[in-house]
Amino acid sequence: MTDIPTCSWLEAAWEQREEQLYRELFGDLGPGIYPLDMSIFSEVFGQAEVDPRWLTHGVFEVAPNAGRNSWLYVTSGLSNAWEDEQPEPDGWSGLGQELLLETREQSPWALRLLRNFCGYQLLLAAGRYGEQEPLQAWDRMRTREPIDGADSTLQALLFMPAPNFGGTLQLLSGRFEFLQILGLTPAEHAWGQSHGYPALVERLAAAGVSPVNDPQRPSQC
Repeated sequence: MTDIPTCSWLEAAWEQREEQLYRELFGDLGPGIYPLDMSIFSEVFGQAEVDPRWLTHGVFEVAPNAGRNSWLYVTSGLSNAWEDEQPEPDGWSGLGQELLLETREQSPWALRLLRNFCGYQLLLAAGRYGEQEPLQAWDRMRTREPIDGADSTLQALLFMPAPNFGGTLQLLSGRFEFLQILGLTPAEHAWGQSHGYPALVERLAAAGVSPVNDPQRPSQC
């Protein structure tokens, strides 16, 4: 196990992300972060031991505001430069990403999903799944169950560059980008396999169903 470091530059970059960048991009971050807990790793992923630093990661649930009519869920911690001995502003900070998901309504399933994927990314980066790399832009997977845990036809996930929060963001500790999650129907997933997932996102955006997730929407393919 690794003790949680308290170096001033790491703490400063952490504060810069949450108190400056996130508030500029998303507005009021709500009542606070929903941190990962041991049950995510043990019950969802079957992991008996974790790095204690992972339990400092979490997800903000951000309400709509004057500039955005969606509920927004965003991780904080994946871009922590835990392994660096000193800040590397010209390099990637931590995993070089944070995860993001948008919904039309306040959605407990979205909070649960993003917390799970935050944990999954940490496990991938730590080599807990062999040589499998952390999720990157244009990766996708079938969930084999509705995205909302109920009756949604969205049963696959696409990981894509965040269209409304794109580009590289700069921290004292280095750079990071947002990786956004979009739910797909099986037919849309198959269409993307044939025509390319960037083309699929364009099709869904034109139909008004991307990047904001609506579990009850009909398939566009």
